[in-house]
Amino acid sequence: MQYPTIKLWSDANCYSPWVMSVYVALREKALPFTLQRVDLAHAAHRTEEYAAISLTRRVPALALDSLCLSESSAIIEYLEECFPAPDYERLYPHDREKRARARELQAWLRSDFMPLRQERPTEVIFAGEKYSPLSEEARQSAAKLIEGAQRLLSAGQQNLFGEWSIADTDLAIMLNRLALHGDELPENLAQYAWFQWQRASVQLWLGESVKKG
Repeated sequence: MQYPTIKLWSDANCYSPWVMSVYVALREKALPFTLQRVDLAHAAHRTEEYAAISLTRRVPALALDSLCLSESSAIIEYLEECFPAPDYERLYPHDREKRARARELQAWLRSDFMPLRQERPTEVIFAGEKYSPLSEEARQSAAKLIEGAQRLLSAGQQNLFGEWSIADTDLAIMLNRLALHGDELPENLAQYAWFQWQRASVQLWLGESVKKG
């Protein structure tokens, strides 16, 4: 089978949760691709060369043959359309309403929880760093995340919608900001996040995140 040429741009240390989401999607679909690291610390993403690749000048960016695309949600949905099930692994639930719920959750995770994301950055997840106790604002943000996750997940539930979807990876990333830091998290949510972390595509990303340069 002939595959298109695919290239994924990431931050240098592979700490971006949104690059991780695209990386997992590519691995789940078993698509060959190359990973290009962008040195954000030295403003490599602000160059005109990178602007020709990424409309937003952020990561992730994806090149698929002649198309260059930014924003993880747009990239993932495009991959789902280009490489659909059953020939490729499904990224979203089969049921239409569950697909809508998955996209709802993804949009929420990308647009909310800023205090939590600031005080528990992904260095917690990928580098094991420790930070001060959560501020009141961040605790409220965490409480909102926990309440929402509890509404979606019953005790012992391993996937959000009865089957794995990319929304599971995105939610596990956010929950692991707390779990891997040792912050308070209900046991069923901690177990869910741990289970999602064992997925082969996620483990491959964790391998990337410890490689420098």
